[in-house]
Amino acid sequence: MGHLPRLVKGKSLGFQSLALRIFKKGGNLRAALRPEGESRYKIAMPIRALADIIINQIAAGEVIERPASVVKELVENALDAGAKRIEVATAGGGLNLIRVIDDGGGIPPEELPLAVARHCTSKLTSDIHDIRTLGFRGEALPSIGSVGRLTLRSRTPDADGGAEITVDGGKASAVKPVAANRGTTVEVRDLFFATPARLKFMKSERAEAAAITEVVKRIALAFPAVRFMLSGTDRTSTELPAVSADGDGLLRRLGQIIGKDFAENALPIDAEREGVFLTGYASIPSFTRGNALAQFAYVNGRPVRDKLIAGAIRGAYMDALPRDRHAVTALFISLDPALVDVNVHPAKADVRFRDPGLVRGLIVGAIRQALEGAGVRAATTGAAAMLQAFRVPEGPSRANGANDFTGRPFSGTERPRGGWSMELSPSRPLEDAFPPAANGFAEAQQVVFDIGSVVSADARAGTLEALSDLVGRPLGAARAQVHENYIVAQTEDSLVIVDQHAAHERLVYEALKDAIHSKPLPSQMLLMPEIVDLPEEDAEWLCAHAEFLARLGFGVERFGPGAICVRETPSMLGEVDIAALIRDLADEIADNDTANSLKKRIDHIAATMACHGSIRSGRRLKPEEMNALLRQMEATPGSGTCNHGRPTYIELKLADIERLFGRR
Repeated sequence: MGHLPRLVKGKSLGFQSLALRIFKKGGNLRAALRPEGESRYKIAMPIRALADIIINQIAAGEVIERPASVVKELVENALDAGAKRIEVATAGGGLNLIRVIDDGGGIPPEELPLAVARHCTSKLTSDIHDIRTLGFRGEALPSIGSVGRLTLRSRTPDADGGAEITVDGGKASAVKPVAANRGTTVEVRDLFFATPARLKFMKSERAEAAAITEVVKRIALAFPAVRFMLSGTDRTSTELPAVSADGDGLLRRLGQIIGKDFAENALPIDAEREGVFLTGYASIPSFTRGNALAQFAYVNGRPVRDKLIAGAIRGAYMDALPRDRHAVTALFISLDPALVDVNVHPAKADVRFRDPGLVRGLIVGAIRQALEGAGVRAATTGAAAMLQAFRVPEGPSRANGANDFTGRPFSGTERPRGGWSMELSPSRPLEDAFPPAANGFAEAQQVVFDIGSVVSADARAGTLEALSDLVGRPLGAARAQVHENYIVAQTEDSLVIVDQHAAHERLVYEALKDAIHSKPLPSQMLLMPEIVDLPEEDAEWLCAHAEFLARLGFGVERFGPGAICVRETPSMLGEVDIAALIRDLADEIADNDTANSLKKRIDHIAATMACHGSIRSGRRLKPEEMNALLRQMEATPGSGTCNHGRPTYIELKLADIERLFGRR
């Protein structure tokens, strides 16, 4: 009651004043709250309709969170209008200026007032579930105009001139004729000037400009046939040229946005299940990023950030990536619009699938199938890092490989600044600098290197023929073992270095998983069944997955309306907190309609067993053992990374080696 202040004639009553007034009124709270001279006290205000400008500002708070939200809405409108060229210019991180120019179909002059009015759109039919465009709510332009200064200029292909309308703080002007090119130009200035409190929540200009770039790139990835151009005083110009809309064009657009290395380390994804189609690309496990920003997901061409899709990607790479690394993906889901709800939030970044389990299973299965079909592959970035490690560092001394004349590493072709001198030339004959008896290349000094008679060519033929067969394999033929842990192998055009412990750990782990999941796991019956109390709906969800849990050795059955009886647990788990595990499974099923957390625990135990049962570092291997390990790696899916996500081998192409020695 101490926090029960009331307004009386515009003043607030504290606890002591309110208590004293109640005491004087004989304990009557209503009488105590009644101001002197008034017959009654009105606590609630009358219901009234909000003004249009207030309505638009409320809608803007949901749709327009930051300048990047404005760019997203305007670019989506341009794409819906059939634009093939879109230019975006910004200033002040988008707070001072946002200009979006397109060559789309344009807006007739008589429809411009409707374009800036709420809930007016040309994209939505009578069926809210049949959404085939990026925009459909009819809120973007009026919301932007209510918090900024909006200018909309447009011209249709068959019109002689253009028309323009402005909206300043929610107040629209009359339509007037202007000179304009075909398409639409939308200009937004002084964003959030009408709601200055929102400016306090904006980040720096550089951060806001980066967010705009990220939004445009995400949209551009789904429309490779459209040319995008970003410019402005707060950014360097970025151009994404239009490419073909086929698979090769999409891969080139991915290279423009993600980086050229992605194309060399990507696997194509193409799968279908019950009318849901999944296409795109996913990186091999050894090609990762430090965050999930390089994971792009699209539903019917709409960029989304959906936790179900993100969780499915994590599940597909569950035992192939380090804990702090993320795969690089671009996934496109196509399905009947009636099977997905994109009207969950005004920002349209979240979606809801009618059958989330189907979509999740499709993503996990398609990515894992692609990884298994890819064979053994190493990321090309590993070779680049290896090349960088081999390069001679710059330094002032000859001991560090530097040129005395330039201070740079020798290129083999440069000359001293003072002219050429035989005495100072790095290519001078050694006999001119040292006596013949001391230079180490005279006949007498070479006797110690005599290796005796050379084996005939016929004797070497069998060995060379056998090695040539192995060299043609993906991982080649083992040539040596270095530091009792690294196998050096030779292929037809590369050098391969294998971490024997990491590679064998993956092989043992995959063998254990096949043995574990190829048949129902052995279970351990409890001496006394465990009864776990749960909400009734959680108990129903668990019983719906009882068959899957039984294959993992977990025996559950219904025990009343709100309880689960656990009679068996997987033998591999040993002692386990059954109640906590049951609740975790119920939570996972409620979120994703899956019960994979139990499978993850079993796989974790298998990974631990594989780690302790694999070839240890420091063990010397025979040539036949090294080659056998390489052949098993070639036959095992996912052997490019160990159970912890580290690469098992690095491949260095012969062309790269030749560049290191200046041969190219």
